[in-house]
Amino acid sequence: MRKNVTKAISLSLASVMVLSLAACGGSSSSSDSGSSSGGAAAPAETEAGAEEPVSLRFSWWGGDSRHEATEAAIAAFQEKYPYITIEAEYGAWNGWEEAQSMNILGGSAADVMQINWNWIESYSNNGENFLDLNEYSDVLDLTQFPQTSLDACVAGGKQVAVPISLTGRLFYWNKTTFDEVGAALPTDEASLLAAGAAFKAYDDSYYPLAMGEYDRAIFLVHYLESKYNKAWVEDNQLQYSVEEIQEGMDFICKMEAEHVMPTIAVLSGDMADSIDKNAKWIDGKYAGILEWDSSATKFQQAIVESTNKPNQEFVIGEDLEFGDYKGGFTKISMAFAITKNCAHPKEAAMLINYMLNDPEGAEILSTERGIPCSEAAVAVLNEKGLGDELVKEANAQAIANNPFQLDAKFEHNDLKANPDGVYYKVFGKLSSGDYDSAKAAEALVDGINECLGN
Repeated sequence: MRKNVTKAISLSLASVMVLSLAACGGSSSSSDSGSSSGGAAAPAETEAGAEEPVSLRFSWWGGDSRHEATEAAIAAFQEKYPYITIEAEYGAWNGWEEAQSMNILGGSAADVMQINWNWIESYSNNGENFLDLNEYSDVLDLTQFPQTSLDACVAGGKQVAVPISLTGRLFYWNKTTFDEVGAALPTDEASLLAAGAAFKAYDDSYYPLAMGEYDRAIFLVHYLESKYNKAWVEDNQLQYSVEEIQEGMDFICKMEAEHVMPTIAVLSGDMADSIDKNAKWIDGKYAGILEWDSSATKFQQAIVESTNKPNQEFVIGEDLEFGDYKGGFTKISMAFAITKNCAHPKEAAMLINYMLNDPEGAEILSTERGIPCSEAAVAVLNEKGLGDELVKEANAQAIANNPFQLDAKFEHNDLKANPDGVYYKVFGKLSSGDYDSAKAAEALVDGINECLGN
């Protein structure tokens, strides 16, 4: 979707929980970070008409609430800098990476992009496709961000992106449906399987959990890490044997067989781009997900605003116990970057600074992209008592319960692309019965090692 935004959309944001500065991995890189306004990032005010008109394209993906908040921030930015016009380009995640990767590599991408962290590895061409944000530090205050998070956004010696937030995956449940079925919310393997039996007995079109192919790849890692307490990939080497991975594949097959989750064929037959858009999720027939904390709001909104079954209760689940350890990983959820062909990089950096550090921008965007990495934004949200309670609680749990770090190539397009990536092929064929668990494990290992260059 592309549109010119010309007026602000008023948003009512309220909450009381205090945000943690640890959400993005520690203290900021600045020795003097007390200012909540982003410090040096605020450019001098200009009189109307004193600057030549500037037009910028800005692209992002997300759900409706993120779109609305970002449009409101764009409108407020344009009011503050009337000589800058922002052309918004946004949509849902499904198919977004594939389209944007072609735009980046083809030189036709938007000036300012919301990017996934792995895009730095996959599409930056060792930093050549994005500008070095250090060159615009007079209008983009990088001192507000933890140095470890900034370092994770470096390629080819350049600061090619600035981190927005840190995220991890959690289980979420539709408590209304679980209560209706008469099943307890799962806390471990046994209660998860018991929920499958209860849902099947209630109505065999109901399932306690729904996971697509990529969700299953993440679940597999979570399951195995909780069993073996070792990272998925370390030093560019897969740390699990084919036999260990087969154990996880066996459990995924068991989850389908015991009605914990629908098959991939059933999900595909639902004709939905994503689970939050799936009518069975919206109406409570699918009652659980494994999702990023920064994306929780759109899933909650979908069931609260359901036409057929409004105001369903969406809750964060306990960390499921599959073994003796905690499994799962955190990552930089997303970042902002300026593409190499941007004709107005200073103004593009001003837009990023407004979104991440400016008190007005931070207030409007709140926690729509997760708990901010920016110390300035966190200070504003704390001061005003803003932020989505669900996102804040989920982020705190994700950081506490996911002890591992995502490896840089886990989300590589060769693995993650739909429908041709390794994850989609392997878990699709496992679900259809074209692969048994041994063959699926072998194919996954081969695909990952090829991606790692091993």
